[in-house]
Amino acid sequence: MKIWARDNTVSGLYYFETELMKEKLALLIFPILVVAAGCGDDMKDVSSEVTKQELSLETKAVNSPIGSLPDEILVKFARVPSDADLSKLSELGFTKVERIFNSVKGKEDLERKHGLDRWYKVGVPEGSSREESSMSIAGLESVAAIEYEHVAQKASDCVVYPYEGQSIATRAGSNAIFNDPSLPDQWNYNNRGDATIATYVAQGADINVNDVWSKLTCGDPEIIVAVVDEPVKYTHPDLAANMWTNPGEIAGNGKDDDGNGYVDDIHGYNFVAKGALDWSKDGNSGHGTHTAGTVAAVNNNGIGVAGVAGGSGKGDGCKIMSCQIFDGEYGGSASITARAIKYAGDNGASVISCSFGYTSSFSSDDNYLGQVGTLESDAIHYFEDCKNNSVIDGGIAVFAAGNEGHNYAHYPGALHDIISVSAFAPDFLPTYYTNYGPGCNIAAPGGEAYLPPFKDYRAMVLSTTISEAGGSDYGYMQGTSMACPHVSGIVALGLSYAKKQGKTFTRDEFKNMLLSATDDIDNHIATSTKRYYNNAQNINLGSYYHQMGTGAADAWRLMMQIDGTPCITAQLGKTQWLDISSFFGSSSVSLTYLDVTVPQATVNSLGLQEIQGADATGQAAVPASGYAYVQFGRLYIHPTKIGAGTITIKAVGGGSSVGGGNNPPGGMELIQTISVIVRDVDGGNGKGGWL
Repeated sequence: MKIWARDNTVSGLYYFETELMKEKLALLIFPILVVAAGCGDDMKDVSSEVTKQELSLETKAVNSPIGSLPDEILVKFARVPSDADLSKLSELGFTKVERIFNSVKGKEDLERKHGLDRWYKVGVPEGSSREESSMSIAGLESVAAIEYEHVAQKASDCVVYPYEGQSIATRAGSNAIFNDPSLPDQWNYNNRGDATIATYVAQGADINVNDVWSKLTCGDPEIIVAVVDEPVKYTHPDLAANMWTNPGEIAGNGKDDDGNGYVDDIHGYNFVAKGALDWSKDGNSGHGTHTAGTVAAVNNNGIGVAGVAGGSGKGDGCKIMSCQIFDGEYGGSASITARAIKYAGDNGASVISCSFGYTSSFSSDDNYLGQVGTLESDAIHYFEDCKNNSVIDGGIAVFAAGNEGHNYAHYPGALHDIISVSAFAPDFLPTYYTNYGPGCNIAAPGGEAYLPPFKDYRAMVLSTTISEAGGSDYGYMQGTSMACPHVSGIVALGLSYAKKQGKTFTRDEFKNMLLSATDDIDNHIATSTKRYYNNAQNINLGSYYHQMGTGAADAWRLMMQIDGTPCITAQLGKTQWLDISSFFGSSSVSLTYLDVTVPQATVNSLGLQEIQGADATGQAAVPASGYAYVQFGRLYIHPTKIGAGTITIKAVGGGSSVGGGNNPPGGMELIQTISVIVRDVDGGNGKGGWL
């Protein structure tokens, strides 16, 4: 007997065949041959019951059993189960039945809204198979969905290459704004085109965060990012000051002081061992500590590295909560992960950074999962409805897209309303491992080990690690695991800046701003190949075109979206005219311009050269000289540095001068501040990086 269920990853369906069904069929054959006429009705009833169970399982199974844990099944009831509903499970032989989520006082309505009060985990009865048990449960009318307990994979190879560091004297011209000595080695924040990192490195292949730090914000302690991963080493010298601390819990007393259902959850919780965070076990690679460092390693503290939202060294960094779902060789199951995500929402997190996912055998039927809901998706949507800051009405979930090189993202990040992050390298090209295509929303630096000249690991991502695993507190890793926390950190920075500006948004508005505030990566992708060290591997880049989400994550652009300041992109090292008609209307060519103000911070960030404004028939350049001028609706500049800044332009609408006072009738003064972002627009193509 073949039981068909959903798995659109290969052929649209999969089937399994059970010994129990074989036995039932064998028992049916003999009566049919001997007394077919006399027993026809009875035989029809038995067969109908089998068919009913088959159809029930096809309808209720939300994912594939392939690769799942054999001894546990997750059950979602159609309603809060009664004693009678639970008794039916006992009658079927299920002795281990437990509710998955702790209920939190004051959150009962939200738990009901997302069905968290209806999810249970049941153990497969001794002597029964997962498939047999699934069919018996599926036949119960009180059961709405069945999920097979899969184990997530970290979106990285988890290989750490210890960081040895370099002499500070070799870092002249790095323009680092913080005193963290290894910040110049973090190309992912400020890529200056250093060919010692990679032969074909592209200036500006980063998250454009330097000018955010120097001009706008470095973080805010109200914003908490939950790292759902391996444990974060909360004693790490570059993380300790930015760790979230549970105000209601007393360390080490073995009690649940705050009554949230978790004992000794000081900086988070170990959902595998059900206790305090622990990074000491064999198999812990430092993966969670590495991603946490990218989110919010302490900035400007004179040691180590910097984090995206790590503050300025004045106690203003965003906070890190550690939700441990991997413990050595164990953990990562759906129920463990879902509990951790709910905990994050219940304890103040505004962002979850999730550098893990399931293999392609889990499912790829987004519509079906959205209708029925998996345990994880219900927990994620619950988290998204938890309002834990003053800026937006819920939380933001960020996931890694996966490292299998597949042309689609993996779940849970592949869900259509969840942010999924693909990875690019210092050459601003897709990495060899990244997933891409449907489900991938945005790209960020993930690092790549094998780019030429491959004399060290600097083309990977440098961050905090655990000395217990690699002998150093800092190291390089690669993966969409490393890309994910860049976006999580940018979200945290954006929330910090919005709070500073007194802005509020809905969750969906904020996600839309994030995904539309991106740098163009397709400009660097061509239908050609990418060369690796010793030609070990070449990949065709044509399939990545328009498949890396909306573009490369850009911290500055997000802040400008929050401010409502429009952006325009200029090319590095070129005197150029930039069209500003989209800012002043289609008649901008004929407007009278009064003034162009270029702050010194913008001059410094962009390395603007002084230029002489040329007179033109009918309209003079404004001003006549300086670092920028406007003429005929165009802005004229010559930037010599990668960076971002603002320029304010004044014009007259409705006349040649501003009216009012003793002046004759005149027009209205128009003031528009625009952001100029300088990038090496031709950074990939034509510079030797292509075959």
